[in-house]
Order: sequence, then structure tokens, then C-alpha cells
Amino acid sequence: MKEEIIIAGFGGQGVLSMGKILAYGALMDGLEVTWMPSYGPEQRGGTANVTVILSDAPISSPVLDYFDTAVILNQQSLDKFEAAVKPGGTLIYDPYGIHRLPSRTDINIVRIDAMEATFDMASAKAYNMVVLGALLKVKPLIPVESVIRGLKKTLPERHHHLLPMNEAAIARGAQLV
Repeated sequence: MKEEIIIAGFGGQGVLSMGKILAYGALMDGLEVTWMPSYGPEQRGGTANVTVILSDAPISSPVLDYFDTAVILNQQSLDKFEAAVKPGGTLIYDPYGIHRLPSRTDINIVRIDAMEATFDMASAKAYNMVVLGALLKVKPLIPVESVIRGLKKTLPERHHHLLPMNEAAIARGAQLV
């Protein structure tokens, strides 16, 4: 098994931490992992993306031109990465703030209304966990329990009181698919 993923959006949407939590969860499950973030100098509000590779065999390079799965959270990322999804791959997107929808016919396109779900939950900070829950429903790469363990590992202990809210957000994301 090898899955090459790009998660892309604006800084502040939790793109990098979503990839980090996924990577930690997979690592704790015994998989080989790479996590390679990329963001502009402005961070919040600028574009950000992270490449995550999960594999049951050693990974030769974290640098990718094409992806099995793309999680797209803004128009700039859709414009940049839609063509980089391998034929037969999956593109998951939140339409909030996207004015040109994905148009490829040779990939699986999954719409998730994650931003609207966070409005319903009254918790915008849970956005990335809603998206991660949807990703795991579409692509069950690792068990949700492993992601929760990864979340506990990456979240500072002073914020562990937020774990139940994040778990609920992951479950809500899975329901969106």
C-alpha cells in the first residue's frame, strides 16, 4: 500500500496540522511516512500545502509531481493541483470560497461542505478535523483511533480538553461523505 496525498488551502485552515496528525497516526500504526509542508512567508492567509506519503514499504523520496489524493480547500489550490491528481485518483474539496468547480472526468471528485459543518458545530477551529474525517471516510488509510492517537501526540497537553470536540469534528466529517 502506498498513498500519495496533497492537502492544500490557505494558511490558518489547519492544512499543515491536518497532514501532521495524519502522518503521526500512520506512523503510530507502523507505516512508513513522509510529511513535507510548504507555505509562503505570510503563513496566515497565504497559500499552504503539505504532501503526505503513507506506505507499508520504505519511501524513496518525499517530492511528488502527481498525487493519488488531493484535498483542496481554496480556489488557488484547485487551480494548481487539480491537474496533478493521477487518473483514477481522488479529489476532495470544500466549495466554500471556490468559484470554479473541479471539472476532470477521469478522477473521483468528492464535495464536502466542511465549512458549513463548522458553522453548525459553532467551532471554526474544528475545520481541519472535519476535513480529515471526510478524507478518512473516502480513503480509510488508517483507523480513526490512530488519528486520535496522532492528535493527542501533536496537540499540546494544555489543549487536550479540546480532544472531544476534535473527535466529534472527525465524526461529523465522515458523515458529510
